[in-house]
Amino acid sequence: MFIDETRIILKAGKGGDGCLSFLREKYRPDGGPNGGDGGRGGDIILLCDRNVTDLTRYKFSPSAHAGDGGGGRGSNCHGADGISCILRVPEGTVVINGETGAIAVELLEDGEAVTLLMGGRGGKGNANFKSSVNRAPRKVTLGAVGETGEFTFILKTIADIGLVGFPNAGKSSLMNILTNAGQKSAPYPFTTLGPKVGVIIYPGGHERRTIADIPGLIRGAHENRGLGMKFLRHIERCKALLFLVDVAGVDGRDPLTDYATLLCELGHYGGELLKKRRFIVANKIDLPGAEENLGIFRRGTGEEISVISCATGTGIEKLRENLRIFTQAMD
Repeated sequence: MFIDETRIILKAGKGGDGCLSFLREKYRPDGGPNGGDGGRGGDIILLCDRNVTDLTRYKFSPSAHAGDGGGGRGSNCHGADGISCILRVPEGTVVINGETGAIAVELLEDGEAVTLLMGGRGGKGNANFKSSVNRAPRKVTLGAVGETGEFTFILKTIADIGLVGFPNAGKSSLMNILTNAGQKSAPYPFTTLGPKVGVIIYPGGHERRTIADIPGLIRGAHENRGLGMKFLRHIERCKALLFLVDVAGVDGRDPLTDYATLLCELGHYGGELLKKRRFIVANKIDLPGAEENLGIFRRGTGEEISVISCATGTGIEKLRENLRIFTQAMD
C-alpha cells in the first residue's frame, strides 16, 4: 500500500513545573530557598530521510507527542528536558497547517530537519524569587504547555525524470530495465499502484539519474478517473517528463491520440507541467504495425522520438545515454 497523504495530530511536550523547596541542614535551619527550575518540554521535529518512501507509518499512527519536561527538585536541581519527537518523512513532503490551510514547511533534501512545534518552557523554582526583602519566597511558576496542531502531510515525489504514459504502455518494464526499482510488470493495466523512484547508474558510478514511475494515466485523470489526479502531483517536482507511448497500437490504441490525451490531462491539472522539458519514447517497436504507426506519430508530433522495445532490448542503451545527456543539459 502506497500512502502519499495523511492527517496527523501533533503535540509538543509540556514544560516541567518549578519546585518549592528550602534548604534544611544541621546547623543551617534557615538555609533559604533552593527549588530548581522545571525542564523544557520536547519539540516535534521533522527529519527528511531518503530511506523513507511514503507516509504509511503516519496513516496508521495518526498522532504523536513529545516528552514532557521533568519538574524541578530541591538543592537547585533542574528538571530533565523532555525528549523531542523526531518524525522521519520522505523527500518531497509538504506539511499543511490544518487550521489555516497554509503550507507550514516543505522538506526536499535528505537530512533536512525542521522544528514544527516547540515544547513548553520550564517553570521557575522558588530560588529564582529570593530577594533582600523576601528571603523565603513561596512563589513558583508552572511549566508552559507545548504547542499543538493538526497537520496534513502530502508527499510529492522528487526525481530528475517523471515517467508518464497510459496503462500497459510498458512503464514498469522500462523502469526495471533502466534502474534497480524492481517494479511489478504484467500484461494488464494498473500494475503500478503508487509512484516509485528508481536510480539509473552510469558506468563508473559517478553519474546517476532518478526516474519516477507515475501510475498510469487515462482520459479524465484530472477528474479523478482511473487512479485519479492525486498521483499527478508527483510530476510537479520532476525536472523533465518522459512520455512512453505504445507505438504498436495494442488493443486498438492510437499513439498520436494517446500522446495528445496525456498532454491534455497534464494541462488540466496545471499549466506549469506543460512547461517542463519533454522526452518522447515510442515502445513496442518489435510488434506488427509499429513501424507504420511510428511514421504517422512522428509526422503528427513534429518532435524527436526515441524508439525502443522493452521486450527485445532494442534502443535501450541509446535511450539510457540520451537521458543522461538530456538531463545534464538542465543542471
